[in-house]
Amino acid sequence: MNIFLHILTHNVLPLTIMIAIGITMGKVFRPDIKTLSKLNFYVFSPAMMFELLFHTAISLQLFGQVMLFFFLFMALQYAMVEAVIRIRKYEGGMKNAMRNSVLFYNSANYGIPINQLAFAGNPMSLAVQVLIMMMQNLVPNTYGIYSVNAHKADWRQIRRIILGMPTVYVIPAALLLRRLHAEIPSSIETPIRYLSDAFIGTALITLGIQLGIMTWKITRSAAVDVGLSTVLRLVLGPLIAWLLVLLLGVDGIVASALIVSSAVPTSLSSVLLAVEFDNEPEFASQTVLLSTVLSILSVTAVISSLHLLG
Repeated sequence: MNIFLHILTHNVLPLTIMIAIGITMGKVFRPDIKTLSKLNFYVFSPAMMFELLFHTAISLQLFGQVMLFFFLFMALQYAMVEAVIRIRKYEGGMKNAMRNSVLFYNSANYGIPINQLAFAGNPMSLAVQVLIMMMQNLVPNTYGIYSVNAHKADWRQIRRIILGMPTVYVIPAALLLRRLHAEIPSSIETPIRYLSDAFIGTALITLGIQLGIMTWKITRSAAVDVGLSTVLRLVLGPLIAWLLVLLLGVDGIVASALIVSSAVPTSLSSVLLAVEFDNEPEFASQTVLLSTVLSILSVTAVISSLHLLG
């Protein structure tokens, strides 16, 4: 019960309040959501990524373990969602929207606090979560952009968009500067920190605005699609992660952190991609909202199971 209440009051409730503010803004003022989306993609998200990577200690062994897990986990998730896409016979942008709703999960503003709660601020578990967050930031800015544009643009246009994303350059820069023990002048570090702090609030308000301006007419078919996405993300995601850590022989705090990292709801990135490139924004918003609400129960169950097994 304590874990449930903590997740509710410290994670889900703050997110809900921010989303509610965005919904109100969307209904009353109808702000330009494309501008907000660009701020998230090109300014706030890269700053947050740089800030966390530069200030987190990560060993080479841990880096290798987490990368191996991540690529296998993504491959298995992809196979799983592809089976659903074929069974449901999705076409066009809906195929990519469903993939993104399952493959991209909220490893930053949901995953980091949950990690700190579940493992009492353990530096090893935090390093695991930061690495997962790094990849979950990089993949939407590369594969994610490709997937939502593949059915309506040629490779040259897609490549130009991907190479224009700051995250592609920010991640290696942050890792290299940390490796070289570089010192960043306060005149540069301070604005980076300010921009990083703005990411979560702006992304949540963007989601709320999208929910506020869209038409809430959910057909039976759409409800099934959103429900399927949520089950794939919240139930099968952690089950796949659990099987993987067993097969890879990963144990202890690293194994537990990897399982918890896989249990979080659909990422805001799926909404930002959908809005920025006009690819099923209503479906994307609904999956983020439903998976975030239901994660109160699912994430609590995952953490409780790890406590019992540990």
